[in-house]
Amino acid sequence: MSEIRHIVFDIGNVLLRWDPEIPFRRLIPDDRERQRFLAEICTHDWNLEQDRGRSWADAETELIAQFPEQEARIRAWRAHWHEMVPGSLEETPGILDQLISNGHDVTALTNFAEDTFIEAQERFPYLRRFRGVTVSGRVALVKPEPEIYRLHADTFGLTPAATLFFDDNAANVEGARAAGWQAEQFIDAATMRADLARHGIELDRIAVDGVPNA
Repeated sequence: MSEIRHIVFDIGNVLLRWDPEIPFRRLIPDDRERQRFLAEICTHDWNLEQDRGRSWADAETELIAQFPEQEARIRAWRAHWHEMVPGSLEETPGILDQLISNGHDVTALTNFAEDTFIEAQERFPYLRRFRGVTVSGRVALVKPEPEIYRLHADTFGLTPAATLFFDDNAANVEGARAAGWQAEQFIDAATMRADLARHGIELDRIAVDGVPNA
């Protein structure tokens, strides 16, 4: 196992909670109807194209043309996006804070639309603490495409074998490994601490129990 010199964080469901069902539980109270809407209309793949850089206006126009009767609900996705991100996970911002404070090289690689990422940084200023961030919507690439890992490594001067990546999505973890990175699937903060320790990076438990001041 190579010595780790670079640590890369995903953001959604690693640092920030993200759950598109939150506003739609109110907007579509019926469980079956809501699940169908999210599985068949405002789908993961539809949202991923905004992460790739498609504008919300184009995304809404294209989908409303297919499902005109769902126009209000389709437009509700972006209008209520802030509700999908209700806050930070309890401990991982503290882990990020200590890694940076201890002098580790920490960057982020995230699938995020550019406008919503800017909004997230305004709401959660600790997202500005990374040495650098690759935002998929800015580079027109998304994880787990191989090119985005190469771009991130080249942009920030990372040695792939000395890079440790955390992502909650198993496919994105495998994409990083295929790019020559070391990578672990994020489960929870305790598992992240254990994974870091296994890669030779120890953390003070007391220092990571809270979220740093924003």
